[in-house]
Amino acid sequence: MVPRTIRPYGWVVFFGGNMEELLLFFMTFLLVLCLYEMFIVRRHRKDDSNNKKKKINDPFEIVYLERKYRLDMDKVPYNQLLQLVALTSSLDIAIIVSIIVRIESFFVKMLSGFICTICLIVVSYHLIYLFYKKKGMIKK
Repeated sequence: MVPRTIRPYGWVVFFGGNMEELLLFFMTFLLVLCLYEMFIVRRHRKDDSNNKKKKINDPFEIVYLERKYRLDMDKVPYNQLLQLVALTSSLDIAIIVSIIVRIESFFVKMLSGFICTICLIVVSYHLIYLFYKKKGMIKK
């Protein structure tokens, strides 16, 4: 008979023994999202009456999306774009941290972190572009 304190099919078995890594992923995601909301989104949020005015000091992500993918900022809700960029950047950083934690060597950590960062940024911002292209908010 198995004692009640030993549960052979608990959370550890369900997540494959990677509960700490999953917890690290979610904590990193929430921490980066909160920091991004406090320092970037709040500072650049615009009210609806000033939505047409351009700010010179927009976040780099917004400028990148606007120039590379020709987002029509007259059609795109600016606050929605800020929130989407915050979620995307937080998810990217959480994925990168999850990948780097599994690697032993410092040199390989740095190299894979750099490569993963570039690849994830390009892919995730392209997905944002596809989202706004589907909604018809791209300049022709």
